[in-house]
Amino acid sequence: MGTSLHRGRFAPSPTGELHLGNAWAALLGWLWARSEGGAFLLRIEDLDRARLRPGAVETLLADLAWLGLDFDETPVVQSERSPRHDRALETLRAQGRVYPCFCSRAEVARAASAPHGPADDGPVYPGTCAALDVSARTTRAASRPPAWRFRPTPGVTRVNDLLHGRLEQDVAAEVGDFVVRRNDGVASYQLAVVVDDAESGITHVLRGDDLLGSTPRQVQLAQALSLPIPTYAHVPLLLGPDGKRLAKRAGPPSLTELRKAGVPAEGLFGLLAGWAGLGDGGAVAPASLVPAFSLKRLPRQPVAVDPAQVRRALLG
Repeated sequence: MGTSLHRGRFAPSPTGELHLGNAWAALLGWLWARSEGGAFLLRIEDLDRARLRPGAVETLLADLAWLGLDFDETPVVQSERSPRHDRALETLRAQGRVYPCFCSRAEVARAASAPHGPADDGPVYPGTCAALDVSARTTRAASRPPAWRFRPTPGVTRVNDLLHGRLEQDVAAEVGDFVVRRNDGVASYQLAVVVDDAESGITHVLRGDDLLGSTPRQVQLAQALSLPIPTYAHVPLLLGPDGKRLAKRAGPPSLTELRKAGVPAEGLFGLLAGWAGLGDGGAVAPASLVPAFSLKRLPRQPVAVDPAQVRRALLG
């Protein structure tokens, strides 16, 4: 660890094999932290138990070891932090900022007047359960466990992103009351990421710009919980020829496939560095990219990637 106050993190979910988009975010986050003389941490976000695959965590760790990016401190396993998430919910409950919601997703979607919110959350919640009295809540709880929703503060929330500039969002109007604890008792992504980043002392968050729209919600939660707000940099996504995010779709080789094929990680880093404007596409060791790294050099638009070309370049 250096003397910098920069503390970044890579936070993959073990719901499938790591892909090129994961490697893209991991490399850029690692370069940013190392260029600032800071720390880079690993958090395994395994709260979505229904989507976890047997052995996925072990595969994830093997793939990261193959990449060779070094992490500081002991990795954080998010599912082990449920008591901290529960305490945060209790704090919000004591403030009157959350309430139980008994609506199913289908019921929310059927609300004819509900405008559509950010892509990750579907329709804006129409507030069906916001004003239920104790008797009504007790009756509904007998047949369905509730989720818990957060009441955002009305008005514009501003986020200064180092790549996108200023983002302004009226969370109450554009998103509505949003879930912070699912009806299975597990913290939502929005709450867990805020609590975990703060506890780990994360000061700088680099992630894909598909999460940019979530950031005002996270800022509001951090403010309600009196937690520090990190500096954000949302990097452009890697897109396939069809204009859709590569992610875990079929086509591009997964990191597991590359590792098992004996491909040197430097070959993958060369492609990633080329897409980021940090190299010429040739094989490269990440450490050699640190001295000249700057967020200013990164692209601002999505990066088009041809999986067939990636396969030829790395697998022959």
